[in-house]
Amino acid sequence: MLELAGIIILGILAQWVAWKFKIPAILPLILIGLLVGPIAAAYLSDDGTKWIEPIWNGEKGLFPCDALYYFVSLAISIILFEGGLTLKRAEIKNVGPVITKLITLGAAVTFFGAGIAAHFIFGLSWELSFLFSGLIIVTGPTVITPILRNIPLKKDVSAVLKWEGILIDPIGALVAVLVFEFISVGGGGGFTKTALMEFGKILLFGTSFGFTFAHALAYAINKKLIPHYLLNVVSLSTVLLVFVEAEIFAHESGLLAVVVMGMVLGNGKLKSLKELLYFKESLSVLLISILFILLAANINIEDLLLLYNWKTAVLFILVVFVIRPLAVFLSTHKSNLKFNEKLFISWVGPRGIVAAGIASLFGSKLLKEGVPGAEYITPLVFMIVLGTVLLNATTARLFAKMVGVFLKSSNAILFVGASSPARLIAKYLTQNNKRVVLIDSNKSFVEEAKKEELEAFLVNIYDDDLTDNIELNDVGYLIAMTGSEAVNEYAISRFSNAFGEHGSYRLATSKEIRSGNSEFKDQFFSPKDDYINLSEAFRDNPKIYEVAIHSEEEYQSMLSKLFNELRSVLLFVKKEGNLYLIPEFEKSGKSKEDCTLIYLGKGI
Repeated sequence: MLELAGIIILGILAQWVAWKFKIPAILPLILIGLLVGPIAAAYLSDDGTKWIEPIWNGEKGLFPCDALYYFVSLAISIILFEGGLTLKRAEIKNVGPVITKLITLGAAVTFFGAGIAAHFIFGLSWELSFLFSGLIIVTGPTVITPILRNIPLKKDVSAVLKWEGILIDPIGALVAVLVFEFISVGGGGGFTKTALMEFGKILLFGTSFGFTFAHALAYAINKKLIPHYLLNVVSLSTVLLVFVEAEIFAHESGLLAVVVMGMVLGNGKLKSLKELLYFKESLSVLLISILFILLAANINIEDLLLLYNWKTAVLFILVVFVIRPLAVFLSTHKSNLKFNEKLFISWVGPRGIVAAGIASLFGSKLLKEGVPGAEYITPLVFMIVLGTVLLNATTARLFAKMVGVFLKSSNAILFVGASSPARLIAKYLTQNNKRVVLIDSNKSFVEEAKKEELEAFLVNIYDDDLTDNIELNDVGYLIAMTGSEAVNEYAISRFSNAFGEHGSYRLATSKEIRSGNSEFKDQFFSPKDDYINLSEAFRDNPKIYEVAIHSEEEYQSMLSKLFNELRSVLLFVKKEGNLYLIPEFEKSGKSKEDCTLIYLGKGI
C-alpha cells in the first residue's frame, strides 16, 4: 500500500516540479524511478532491496510475472488515444508531405542507421541491433509537447514535431514487433512470409477497429445514448475494448487502433469532445507519472553498469547528431521549411514512454528466452530516452535562438469572437500576410470561419486553458470582439499576459460610449465603436475600404467623416508598409501624414 501511494505522490510531485521549472515531466519522473529502484538497492537500502519493486521477486513486488507489462500496454493505449484526439487535419495543410516522409523515410533512416551503429559499437547481433533501432524510432509526444509550449515557434515547425511525435509511436511499435517476431521465429526463411502477414493484419485490424469504434462511439454520444455522468468512463472502457480486441486479432495492432480512433473522433463532429479531452488529459498525466517511475525502478544497477563505457557515448552521439539530422534533412528535401527550421527539427527528437515501455517488455522476454545480448536492450533504450530528454529540455530554447527559429516578436493575432464582422476583418488581415486565429463558443460561427478558410477553434474561454496550446505560441495581439461586454473584459483580464505581448484590445462598452470619452485606452477600434456599431456598419456595407491620407488635417477630417457621416468603423492604419491597430497607431506618436486609413462601411 505504501509503495502504491508513494508512486502516485512522487509522480504528481514530479509533474509539479516539471511545470514549475518548465521542463518535460519525464526527466524528474525517470530520475525518481532510478532513485527508488536501482540506486536505492545499490547505495541506500540496508538490505540491498529496492524501495519500490515493480515485479514480484518472491518476497516483494507490485505486479506478478508479466502483469506490469499488461498494465504498461493498456496505459500507453490511453495516452496515445488522447494524443490522437488532438491531431487536426487543418494543422498539416502546409506540412503534410513532410510529416509523411518523417514517419516513413525518416523512420527507415533511423532504423537502419541506429541498427548498424549498435551492431558495430556494442557487438550485438543484427537481430538485437535492429530491435534497439526499431524501439528508438519513436519521438514521444509526452516529452515534445512541454518543450514546444515554452518556445515560440512558427506554426509549421510546431505542427511537424507534434504530429511526428504522435503518429510515429504506433509505427515504431510495429517495427519493434516485427523484429521481435523475427528473433522469436529464429530468423528462418519463413520470416518474410510471417512478417508480411503480421504487417497486413496489423494494418487491417488496427485501422478497421479504430475507424469503426470511433464512429460507433460518436454516434452513441451525439444521439445521447450515453448519460452525461457516464460519458467519460464509457469512452475510457471503449478505448480499452478497442485496444484489447485489436490485440486479440493481430498482436500489436492495438496502438494503431487507438490512434486511429482518437484521430477520427478528434476530427469528427463530436459534441462532447472538450469534456473527453479534459478527462483523458488528466488521466494521461496520472498514467505517465506512474509508468515512468515503475519502468525506471524496474531497471537493475547491473544493467546501468553495462553502459558505463565509451561505447555508450559514441552510440548516443551517432543517434542524436548524425542519424537524426540525416533522417530529417532527407525527409524535408524540397519542402517549404527553411534550413534553420530543418536544423531545429533535427535537434529536437526526444524519445518517450512508448520506447521505454516496449523496451522493458521485449527486453525481459528475450532475457527469459536466454537470447545473448538481450540484457543491453532495456538500458540502451533508457539511455537514449533519458539522454535525449535531458539534452532537449535544457538546450532546445537556446538552440532555437542560435539557429534563428525562435520568434523574437509574436505577431499573430488572436480574435475572441468569430462573428461575421470579425471574419471579414480576419480575412483582410490574412490577405495582408498576418496570421489570425479566431476562437468562439458559437459552433456555427466557427464552422463558417473554417468554410472561409480561416483558422478557427471552438473554445469556451471560461472553461478552456488556451495557454497550453502550442499552436498559439506566436500570438502577440489579443482582440476581444464578441457581443458580450463581460466576455470581452474577461478575455482581456485572463489572457493578456499570455497573448497580449504587443497589446490587448476590446470593443468599447456601452458605458464608455455614453460617457463621451474620446481617449484611446484598450479599445480595438475607436472609443465610440461597440459591437452594435460594428454590426450595423457590417450589415449596411460589408466591405473594407482603403483611403490615402496626405496630411494630419486630412487624417482628422477623415476620422470625423467616418464617425459622423458614413457611420463606418475605422480598423487599421497602414504606414511605411506596416499595418497598425488604431490604438497602437495613436499611442505610437507617428506622423499622420502619408498613411492609409482602412475602414469597414460605406465607400467614399
